[in-house]
Amino acid sequence: MSNAVQGQKKKNAPAATDRQLWLRHLDMVAGPVLANLAENKLKQTMPVVLSDRIDNKASRTEVAYLEAFGRVMSGIGPWLNLEGGAAEEVTLRHQYRQWALKAVANAVNPAARDYLQWQGGQPLVDASFLALGLVRCPWLWQNLDPQVQEQVVTAFRTTRSTVPVYSNWILFSGMIETFFCKYGIDYDAVRVEYGVREFTQHWYVGDGLYSDGMQFALDYYNSYVIQPYLATILEVVNTKNKKYQSYAPTLDKITKRYAEIQERLINADGSFPVLGRSIAYRAGAFHHLADMAMRKQLPESLQPAQVRSALTAVLRKTLEAPGTFTKEGWLNIGLYGQQPNLAEFYITTGSLYLCATAFLPLGLPETDDFWAKPATPWTASKVWNGQDAPADHALELR
Repeated sequence: MSNAVQGQKKKNAPAATDRQLWLRHLDMVAGPVLANLAENKLKQTMPVVLSDRIDNKASRTEVAYLEAFGRVMSGIGPWLNLEGGAAEEVTLRHQYRQWALKAVANAVNPAARDYLQWQGGQPLVDASFLALGLVRCPWLWQNLDPQVQEQVVTAFRTTRSTVPVYSNWILFSGMIETFFCKYGIDYDAVRVEYGVREFTQHWYVGDGLYSDGMQFALDYYNSYVIQPYLATILEVVNTKNKKYQSYAPTLDKITKRYAEIQERLINADGSFPVLGRSIAYRAGAFHHLADMAMRKQLPESLQPAQVRSALTAVLRKTLEAPGTFTKEGWLNIGLYGQQPNLAEFYITTGSLYLCATAFLPLGLPETDDFWAKPATPWTASKVWNGQDAPADHALELR
């Protein structure tokens, strides 16, 4: 962990701003992963704890390091791409940029001790998260050495041999091709088309929600993956060739409605319903809400400072509970502290780092309304403190 942002407030020091608090949490979550991979010792240092119900111990252990790295990068990419800010933050960002450059180089270098696993099912998932991080951070891609860029492309192309599961996984293949599209590399438009078509033409079920494949499940996968991925894929491809421009207004309505739903799921104390699989991703359950805030695409019903206050409560609830981190600073399995029974058969230490996606709004400058406006109560905090609030209404697409 870096020394640029200290986790403990000095006695009698002014209370930290929300942005300072978020940066401290970012440093606690992302620091151990990037610092160790940059030094070529992530595999040596990161403990890999597996679900008691793990399906394949050897392969899950091997890919856990890519899980941690890809997921961290998907969350901190916009912040790495930002320029300026307070001196302390600029210093921290500079450190993370240097770590990121070295971490990517080690991850894709077959001669490095920390060369990561790119072949197989789970590697497709987490290569796509790294691809998403690079899409969100042009600075990082542009500042990699040409040889490292070539090795990244080779690693990502390796994932094409994996046939994705007929679910949100088809978006993982689509995201890797979207990365190629963004940076002018030959891409497979069919892999993009497949993911977009299934969700947009077959899997929308109403009221701002998509089914995750043929069956609908009440969980957070619309946020973990589906809607942030769809929004990114359409944005990149439409910038290049406007192929999905006709669906953009519909997706805008859907993503705004789901942002409203997500905001209303955050309780007055920052907790939220413990529903569905992968709940150990903690604040990653609000990847979509954070993404909408970062994109400045929140619906008119949600003020940016209101969303900041709600997400701050979620971060504090899920990252400050005793037992959240090991003594060495690695995440433990759980939602509120250490709760190993919340882990499904595919959960490892690396999986947990999807919580980093909650940090996306740090990609907005401190002068943006999201950060600059005073803290504002969110829906649940209003209602459960006796304040009035607008009634909720379902989305009807016409």
